[in-house]
Amino acid sequence: MANSGDTITLKNIASHCKEYGFIYPSSEIYDGLGATYDYGPYGSELKNNIKEYWWKAMVRMNENIVGIDAAIFMHPTTWKASGHVDAFNDPLIDNKDSKKRYRADVLIEEQIAKIEGKIAKEVNKATKRFGDAFDKDQFVATNPRVIKYTEQIADIESRMKSAIEAGDLEALKQLIVDLDIADPVSGSRNWTDVRQFNLMFSTELGSVAGEAGKIYLRPETAQGIFVNYLNVQKTSRMRLPFGIAQIGKAFRNEIIARQFIFRMREFEQMEMQFFIKPGTEMEWYDHWKNQRIKWHKALGLGEENYRFHDHLNLAHYANAACDIEFNFPMGFKELEGIHSRTDFDLSAHEKHSGKKLQFFDNEMNESYVPYVLETSIGLDRMFLAVMSAAYTEEKLEDGSERTVLKIPPALAPVKVAVLPLVNKDGLPEKAEEIMKAVKLDFNAQYDAKDAIGKRYRRQDAIGTPYCVTVDHQTLEDNTVTIRERDSMAQQRVSVPELIATLDDKVNIKNLLKQL
Repeated sequence: MANSGDTITLKNIASHCKEYGFIYPSSEIYDGLGATYDYGPYGSELKNNIKEYWWKAMVRMNENIVGIDAAIFMHPTTWKASGHVDAFNDPLIDNKDSKKRYRADVLIEEQIAKIEGKIAKEVNKATKRFGDAFDKDQFVATNPRVIKYTEQIADIESRMKSAIEAGDLEALKQLIVDLDIADPVSGSRNWTDVRQFNLMFSTELGSVAGEAGKIYLRPETAQGIFVNYLNVQKTSRMRLPFGIAQIGKAFRNEIIARQFIFRMREFEQMEMQFFIKPGTEMEWYDHWKNQRIKWHKALGLGEENYRFHDHLNLAHYANAACDIEFNFPMGFKELEGIHSRTDFDLSAHEKHSGKKLQFFDNEMNESYVPYVLETSIGLDRMFLAVMSAAYTEEKLEDGSERTVLKIPPALAPVKVAVLPLVNKDGLPEKAEEIMKAVKLDFNAQYDAKDAIGKRYRRQDAIGTPYCVTVDHQTLEDNTVTIRERDSMAQQRVSVPELIATLDDKVNIKNLLKQL
């Protein structure tokens, strides 16, 4: 992150996003609306590039995966069948003094993270003490303090899992009391009882209010895929195993929506449901874990910023689940989920709809309800992951400073800026001629205002990977200078070679080839 050694905070990133047109608070002229944001000119470009990378990797690169775009509104029985009406709840607890509301499980997980931090501190101290001779595995297995911390974590996790699985809200509160967890705002330990809260937004369909017209804004995009399983399987002539991918908005009435765009009430998901033969789910679970982490690491955001986290508390539909976590400014948090959903969803929709949602297996000469393997990534969280890794404050050799977004070139909102060295002597005309050619292939920007150094800094701040400078030599030999964002190195290329040279550097194919 910050090359200067300073810690980059969420506040730094949010402030930069607003100043440079990536993300604005929604309805800001009316003082905003909590936990909702609008993507600005560069934000919407970056968001679309992330979508394109995911869609091409998931749909174009896999002949047995197709895409759909399902409606946000669905028949209300969909959510009864999926378990959302009865089971889509968060355990909430209020602090009586600060009047703040929290998810009980998140408070406990944050306490576990603090203990993990103590372990990391012990490991860091030992690493410095023993240097190259340090054996981390042996140290973790034998150091008395680390063993004590590890046992504490195991005990907390075991108690939390038991309480959540049993729906024992009293046990969850008792764990918070026993761990002496204080309100992060006031430091108070004056807690209410834990209560369940359903996260779905409801609204009315048609002009008559009442229970009969009650429908929900979808809390996930997966169910739109499940109810279309048969349509897609038949019309696309798909055989198991095959997948259905979708990018779309989802809505959750999060009581504690916070941490910028990390947790919002309106967000976008990129999901793929992979339909498989029962009994093969663990094989496919491992396959998609490997494929998805490869997709992330191809971006070059730092391998150390990713880790897998197995779920302690499995959802009602899953028999295996893990998260790919990313090291955001607020620590490691969930970025993508990979879940083995068994046949829960299709069986539930078959039961509630009375329609047969089965696959006829010619080899086995029998019909069965397929199992499902899910990959689900939050687009907004992916956006934040890219920005967190990219945001850099650098001190340069000449003593000056710059803020630069080191966004992977294939994802960058603007791929190239065309800059006449000075705004005279025929250079603007030549630069505009080049701009006309490059904008057919790339999202390009023309900038002739201010000194060239200032223009470079502007492009650095929005993450433009390459600047093409048109100077007096260009008029003589038809060559231009390409300046690279991260290293600030420059190379001279001829104008006829320019588009091919840039394409080689910024094409999304560079990412897809690594998968």
